[in-house]
Amino acid sequence: MGQWALWGYICLLCCSFLSTAKGSPWVLSFQPGMLYQYHYALAMQLGPVAGLSPSGGWLQAQAVVRIRQLHRDPSGDELLQVQIQDLKAQQKPEGPEGPPMDIALNEEVQSELQKPVFISWSSGKIKALHGDETEGTLITNLKRGVVSLLQLQPHASTIVEEDASGSCQVTYTVSNHSIVKTKDLLSCTKPKMGYASPNKMFGIQWQPSSRSLYVVKDSLLQSVLAEESHMLSLVLRSTTGVKISSRQELKLVSSTPSPAVAAEESLENVLASIEGQHQPLAIASLPFRRGCTHCPSLTAYLKTFDSQQAKMDISKAATTWQFQRFIQMLRSAKKRDVLQLLKRAPEKMLPFVVEAAVAAQSVPALAALSDFLDFSKEPGSLLETFLYAAAFSPRPTKELLRLVLDKLDGKQMAPEVRDTGMVALGSLVGKLCQQQLCGLQEVKHGMETILTGLRSAEKEHEAVIHLLALGNAQLPSTIPTLLEHAEKGPTAVAAAAISALRQFRAWHITSEVKRAMRRIFHEKRKSYEKTCRLAAAEILLDNTPLSMDVINILLAAHHLGTEAATFLLLKVQSSLHANHHPARKIMSDIMRDPRINNYNHFSKAGISSSFSGPLTATKELLSTFGLDLLFLEGGFLRKSVSDFSLLSQDWHLRAAQLRPIIFFKGYTDLMAKVLLSSGEPTSVVKGNLLLMDHHQVIPLQSGLQAVVKLQGGLGLDISANVDVNIWEQELKTSVDTRGSLTIDFQAELDTPFLHTTLRSQTEAETSIYFDTILRFSSSPVLMCLQLREDQVPYRHCSNSSSCFSWTLLKHHSL
Repeated sequence: MGQWALWGYICLLCCSFLSTAKGSPWVLSFQPGMLYQYHYALAMQLGPVAGLSPSGGWLQAQAVVRIRQLHRDPSGDELLQVQIQDLKAQQKPEGPEGPPMDIALNEEVQSELQKPVFISWSSGKIKALHGDETEGTLITNLKRGVVSLLQLQPHASTIVEEDASGSCQVTYTVSNHSIVKTKDLLSCTKPKMGYASPNKMFGIQWQPSSRSLYVVKDSLLQSVLAEESHMLSLVLRSTTGVKISSRQELKLVSSTPSPAVAAEESLENVLASIEGQHQPLAIASLPFRRGCTHCPSLTAYLKTFDSQQAKMDISKAATTWQFQRFIQMLRSAKKRDVLQLLKRAPEKMLPFVVEAAVAAQSVPALAALSDFLDFSKEPGSLLETFLYAAAFSPRPTKELLRLVLDKLDGKQMAPEVRDTGMVALGSLVGKLCQQQLCGLQEVKHGMETILTGLRSAEKEHEAVIHLLALGNAQLPSTIPTLLEHAEKGPTAVAAAAISALRQFRAWHITSEVKRAMRRIFHEKRKSYEKTCRLAAAEILLDNTPLSMDVINILLAAHHLGTEAATFLLLKVQSSLHANHHPARKIMSDIMRDPRINNYNHFSKAGISSSFSGPLTATKELLSTFGLDLLFLEGGFLRKSVSDFSLLSQDWHLRAAQLRPIIFFKGYTDLMAKVLLSSGEPTSVVKGNLLLMDHHQVIPLQSGLQAVVKLQGGLGLDISANVDVNIWEQELKTSVDTRGSLTIDFQAELDTPFLHTTLRSQTEAETSIYFDTILRFSSSPVLMCLQLREDQVPYRHCSNSSSCFSWTLLKHHSL
């Protein structure tokens, strides 16, 4: 074979590979001097994922789309004029099924719709968009949706492409005369609008899909069929949600001769010669905020406010709904109005208003709180209300963190208020870091405040508080600090450090952390109090445990003493019965070994106990209750811990660590409090929290906009009581938890000629009573535990038109 023939063969082979890689040699184009008319059809539907009624929104529209090439430069870029004409729209009728209703378009909308837009287009790729920037946002977005149907390419590949949805990753496949475009809507970047909680368990699941089919013949676009769907539902309750479906169709009807523009003119000159304004526009849709005509106004509320009638029961759903309405009022209120409300509110209502102002997190509301709250004068209970509300904020802002830092910085205040402030500070820092805001100056200052306080702590109690703050922050960079205090600190400090480490997710419990926990449990370097050793063992068992660790812990249990061994072995047995426990399979395999699973190991005669079991189990959520009781060898109670946890998919939630609430210190102090007790229960937590706060704007490929809003409020009243009968040698404790949960979910669809809303409201009330009775007069000590959950009314409304309710009665004896 000759040299030239060889080179020719190689070139031919390379061209073949390139052609195969690109998939198709098509060059898409619109011919000059021709007017192309397409029929455009749009169908939209908004409905519940699993509703009690066929409520929802439905929209259809048809129009004529005219496309004309105005200019083509030597590089092949074309200037296309795209114009929408004769748009007609229909909507679903209200009430029972019936024929579609025509939507009357006013003259202003018709006029703006018919104004053309201009695109710089190169074989399917939109390079620029020009139009009238003074048009309404929704009108221009609708035009962006039509123009987006012209965004395609004639060869197969995966690229990032921009259209009305934003800048998204798309995949093209080509066969014969058809092109299929699949868009990854989760990858889209777009103008930011809205917010979400960093705690995904209290958020929304979003499952979108988008697929477009193009038909091309003789380099001319014949038709487009674009289908898009969005499924959005609550993580904790998948039956509450919305389905949004969109279908666009563009079909060539005719092509007729049309006057051509001189070929020698530039693109800029052609645009300048056309009547009207033609500024560069973004290709991606712009967010639109719908005005609220029925929203409550704080100014109007203040005119009718009667402080004498401001009575409320925090555990009732009616109060929690009122809490959510207050948040909406305060988010749009001015500082002077918020400050006036704070000053006029009666003493019993003031905590409610403070909690709502913190939840609103608007700049005016926080500024009013800053002026109103004086940490050197206000009652400690009100200041703690403010700090707890900040700690439990679902999506704190830097302004809220700055306010907390300012109030804590160098001011004289009650020790318990400062302690609560430090714990709240850790929670705020952690949540802001979860929002990828660790680099903010306020966050850095907050973290340094906690670490400086820990380093300068002179008392054990001070160190414990700062370690609790680090546990709430859950920053991996603080793990070495926590390990140092866990191994070297005194008992209370070590216990707090280990407790803080338990807050981290499993992937942060590294081999270094596990080595430290082994040294603590097996006392390799020094002796540790049993509660510390047991806590270290729990970290090893709860985070992707190794078989070696499980075996060594079980074998070492009998060296802990009767009570600690009984507690640990019951903890292991409880884990075996919990389907969600990460060590369940490994423990089951190990228990097949008779050297470990035998009477000698599991027949300890202690009275300590560890129990964990489900309270509620649904497809999405598992709610568990756990109780740990560790006694001293002499029969006195050493430690009592109750735990309520939520597990959903890959997320596990425990309540934030609060400042420790001490009922008594030692049995001498207990006897003194018994003699001086008023008999009234001690309030542990009482207030309102905003658990869910989500606002998501979804720009649809059609150019229309969907908005999903979620707000969930929690009213909680927890009290505890301790009753000691010296003569009967009996100890009774009761923890009463009463609460209400309200969830408001709504989806909105915005178009230039129709606004529709789908709404779902859910409420529930519950009362949980946990009672313990310990009788010391007998040996061994007799213990009775009882958990009661009763009167759980549940109510659900969809679009405020159909509601149902029921009452659940539950009773657990442990």
